[in-house]
Amino acid sequence: MAAVGVGGSTAAAGAGAVSSGALEPGSTTAGNVKHLVLFLHEAVLVQYVDTLKLAVPSLIYTLQNNLQYVAISNLPAATFQVTYQLKILTTALFSVLMLNRSLSRLQWASLLLLFTGVAIVQAQQAGGSGPRPLDQNPGAGLAAVVASCLSSGFAGVYFEKILKGSSGSVWLRNLQLGLFGTALGLVGLWWAEGTAVASQGFFFGYTPAVWGVVLNQAFGGLLVAVVVKYADNILKGFATSLSIVLSTVASIRLFGFHLDPLFALGAGLVIGAVYLYSLPRGAVKAIASASASGPCIHQQPPGQPPPPQLSSRGDLTTEPFLPKSVLVK
Repeated sequence: MAAVGVGGSTAAAGAGAVSSGALEPGSTTAGNVKHLVLFLHEAVLVQYVDTLKLAVPSLIYTLQNNLQYVAISNLPAATFQVTYQLKILTTALFSVLMLNRSLSRLQWASLLLLFTGVAIVQAQQAGGSGPRPLDQNPGAGLAAVVASCLSSGFAGVYFEKILKGSSGSVWLRNLQLGLFGTALGLVGLWWAEGTAVASQGFFFGYTPAVWGVVLNQAFGGLLVAVVVKYADNILKGFATSLSIVLSTVASIRLFGFHLDPLFALGAGLVIGAVYLYSLPRGAVKAIASASASGPCIHQQPPGQPPPPQLSSRGDLTTEPFLPKSVLVK
């Protein structure tokens, strides 16, 4: 399991580097290996103080990666997928505390709706209406999910704060994250299963299923990069909702998961909360303004210039409710 954690952490770091590289195609060192090596030596080794700042989020991301495996080992996949959306709540709270970001009433309402939905799902899980594997511990799984969400929220906001407070590129910061994440993951692997690795080899136990998990983690990182570059937060909300539905269907087909009305209610609340939280601020203002004014037509006073018209894309403030930290795994 530790080996899987290392693989997943490394894949995620590599995917992050790919994503930021895609966002910055105009790098002057592209195609020149010598300049690239000199640049990395200067940025990573000479300016080591900046590099050390990334040790904190790297450690937290590595811990989070392994906590997810503990959680999914003790919870049904559908329950885990719904509960893990608490990372939106933790990220929002850390954004308020660390970045002084303000939340609107709709944001707070959606976060409350999200928490309520997760609580209902956990209540259904505690009720034990369906068959449960003997080796699963729902209490340990819930604790691992909560710890993972807390670490995800803090690390994401901390990383965003570093990016905004320094001149280093996103590509460089992801590379530094990957270096620390790989080193910390290997240390954890050696501490937990060093004897087994020394006697049986590093890749012992890498079954096709394990390789599938590693490749899926890497592919997921690439998809996050595509979402960040080409899509918006509304589509991200729909993707999250679709993942909950697919996880539930797969759990029913593969593991005999019992879908009852209580779980369906909780999952529906979570999906609705994610959608509301993903709405652009400008869209909400426009809806609220249209609802308040009604169908009446504004009459322009004589002699006054006409009001400015919105373009086809709209000039509304579209600052997303969903913090960028949530989009970065």
